[in-house]
Amino acid sequence: MLSIRNIGVIGRTYRHLNRYRQILGVFLKYGFGDLLNTLKIDQYIEVGLQMISRKTAVREERLTRPQRVRLALEELGPTYIKLGQILSTRPDLIPAEFVDELALLQDAVPPFDFSAAEALIRQEFGVEPAELFERITPEPVASASIGQVHRAVLKSGEPVAVKFRRPGIQELIEVDLEIMLHLATLAERHVEELAPHRPVKIVEEFARTLEKEIDFKIEAANIERIAGHFTNDPTVRIPAVYRGCSTSRVLTSEYVEGIKISRIEALDAAGHNRRTLCSRGADLVLRQVFDHGVFHGDPHPGNIFALPGDVIGLVDFGIIGVVDRRTRDLFVDLVDAVVHRNEARTVLALLALTTRDFEPDQRMLGREVADFIGRHFFKPLSGIELGRILQELLELAARFQLRIPPDLFLMFKALSAIESSGRRLDPEFDTFARAAPFIQRVKLERLDPSRIAEDAGEALSRLMHFANQFPADLLELARLIRQQRLTVQVENRGLERTLSTHDQISNRIAFAIIIAALIVGSAMIVISKTPPLAYDISLIGIIGFLAAAVMGIWLLVAILRSGRL
Repeated sequence: MLSIRNIGVIGRTYRHLNRYRQILGVFLKYGFGDLLNTLKIDQYIEVGLQMISRKTAVREERLTRPQRVRLALEELGPTYIKLGQILSTRPDLIPAEFVDELALLQDAVPPFDFSAAEALIRQEFGVEPAELFERITPEPVASASIGQVHRAVLKSGEPVAVKFRRPGIQELIEVDLEIMLHLATLAERHVEELAPHRPVKIVEEFARTLEKEIDFKIEAANIERIAGHFTNDPTVRIPAVYRGCSTSRVLTSEYVEGIKISRIEALDAAGHNRRTLCSRGADLVLRQVFDHGVFHGDPHPGNIFALPGDVIGLVDFGIIGVVDRRTRDLFVDLVDAVVHRNEARTVLALLALTTRDFEPDQRMLGREVADFIGRHFFKPLSGIELGRILQELLELAARFQLRIPPDLFLMFKALSAIESSGRRLDPEFDTFARAAPFIQRVKLERLDPSRIAEDAGEALSRLMHFANQFPADLLELARLIRQQRLTVQVENRGLERTLSTHDQISNRIAFAIIIAALIVGSAMIVISKTPPLAYDISLIGIIGFLAAAVMGIWLLVAILRSGRL
């Protein structure tokens, strides 16, 4: 279980000052000193920040800002690499040029020594590796930021893949998340353009994602959950989990030996039918999304293998997506509305799928949707690029500050992966044609009498619960009012400019009255010849006239500068 605390609010004592200095030093190195100044970090970390030499800042003029961000994240290590990889799938949060650059991030982490894996076996199982496995290869077959995979053979003779959690990775992630949360808090407070994206919320969601990925028990449950949907399907191979040899830090699963579907030449040499592999791989993902609502969160070509007989093997279940029936129905409504070029239905479906802090201008949103449909859907569906469609849809939602749930993003990513992998295997692959039967099945399920009865029963149950609970809620509200424990905050948005204008008008009127009073008063003093006198004229009156003149000129200049005469 990951532990995350907002170190920005626990006083001025920082448990991770060395790591903080390291992170800030990398930011300075890649020319982000302006950002650190904007965040006003100096106000929060008095001790030790001065130890970071700003002279070491190296601005690479030949590199773009997105490139420098990528290099900084790579240098900061696993946690920040993972953050960059996730952000690369979120065009609603970051500009397109950053999305493209962060997509290049790789878990370029050197493997750890095999002795650490052996020590982990002893810690987790209390036995020597030789007592658990017949043999295990010291050289890893894969190494990433969180885990490392070795081939092994069980005592019973089954070949397996053993995944070990990287030593010290949990502690490093916890430290980085605390610092990241503090920086997100400062960004939300001091960077106005970032506040609508809610950086703190992003970090919290990121922490939950990492928590699931770092616990191998969760991955084991993910494997078994998805495998259960394909038990009787001979065209799909999902590795079995060996629970007796698995813990939260060690995962032992069946070794799936095949050819990655990205290796086109190797597939052809082995005699695989690429068109068959394409259709089966697409159906595998589409069934997960539309039929089961539980799907592999990262079905890129490196996680999909071609096995003998054109069987599809799927590995690496660290991240899965879950979408409920309502979300699937709304997504189908969105797709159906877009394909049929219905702007009004598209707007309603998009609003139903998203969350927001403010209601968008629906007329303007409708215009953007109409333009989006006009660019893509007045041509044959076979010529449409699904990945580009989904990315532009996310960018459209971002422009109107519409937030799409994380699992829905994973679903978009999975569907985009179908297209990219499918067209690599079969250039004539039509994503929409392949998905059409699944979408049609979801639409028909709504008309099923049992489904209608079930939905009606759920609605009635919610209504009865509300009827039963409402009197108690009302009594509780009355009690809070009596105890004066209920406060109501009313926020008037958009009045700041009006109030500022009113203040400005009031100040100018008051200023003009003062000037008029000075003129009238000075005239009376001059007429009465109030001493002291100079050339038979009252000096006090002259001073009053001069003051009125200066104030009048100042007021006139202020009015002219405002551009409103």
